[in-house]
Amino acid sequence: MADAVARDLRIPATTRRMGGRRPLINRKSMVAFFFALPLILIVACLVVYPALYSMHLATLNKSMTKFVGFGNFEFLFRRSTFWMVVEQSLLFAVTAVIFKAVVGFIVAHFVHNLPAKGQRKWRGMLMVSWVIPTAMSTVTWFWLFDPDYSALNYLLKAVGLTGIPWLSSPNWARFCVILVNVWYGAPFFMIMYLAALKSVPEQLYEAAAIDGASWWQRLWYVTLPMMRNIISITVLFSLIVTFANFDIVRILTSGGPLDQTQIFATYAFRVGIESNDIPLGASVSLFMVPILAVAAIFILRDVNKRGNES
Repeated sequence: MADAVARDLRIPATTRRMGGRRPLINRKSMVAFFFALPLILIVACLVVYPALYSMHLATLNKSMTKFVGFGNFEFLFRRSTFWMVVEQSLLFAVTAVIFKAVVGFIVAHFVHNLPAKGQRKWRGMLMVSWVIPTAMSTVTWFWLFDPDYSALNYLLKAVGLTGIPWLSSPNWARFCVILVNVWYGAPFFMIMYLAALKSVPEQLYEAAAIDGASWWQRLWYVTLPMMRNIISITVLFSLIVTFANFDIVRILTSGGPLDQTQIFATYAFRVGIESNDIPLGASVSLFMVPILAVAAIFILRDVNKRGNES
């Protein structure tokens, strides 16, 4: 009867078929939603609720009994130590991400050009530093940099050189925390870039070689354009994780010497937990949000623009 009515009304056959599929599509969408519901609830409990609660805490006084609005932020803005923390956080995050991206890119090309049989072994070995728990590997680095029993200084003295104050000099302490972060995070860049390199069609390289392109021209005009989206997303993710890094700086320097290596996470812990001013610590943590939001907007807008162009 429905088919007869549809024919009388001259409804196209494709429209009738789509009308019959809509309930099935809606049913599949509901099933997919219910499958994703546990993950949505976990994210809401572990991410959304703590974020909203930290915003609430940032508006309270030290005893958390009185609403002070933006008073905690005004107090931070008047402290020179806070602006030093902002500067140190930007220096730490941007420098570490740049070096991780460069090292990961170089190592990814090295592994990509290996014979297929040897790639799995090298990938496994190069991922070790990323797989080991950060706290455990950082303790090992602390032993290497220890001012009294430094293995690196022992080697330097063995060849007639003087020891280096790795963790007691501000500049060397910054170098150490950035070095350890690069050592830990570069394998993540390597594996992401390696996956991107595998997706670049070999025909593009063959065409470039036929046109007489050098290795640098192939890299600049073929490899990098094909990898730009992966590079952008990886940099954004690493920037967020590096800004929120806590354990490396806490174990190596605890923010010293003289707060010269304090970053957002360690400074928030210091004022919030050690100084028992949780609202002020929440305010320090929230200050990362606008910085990361600006970076995310620019990076994702660039990725979206390239996606529309392609």
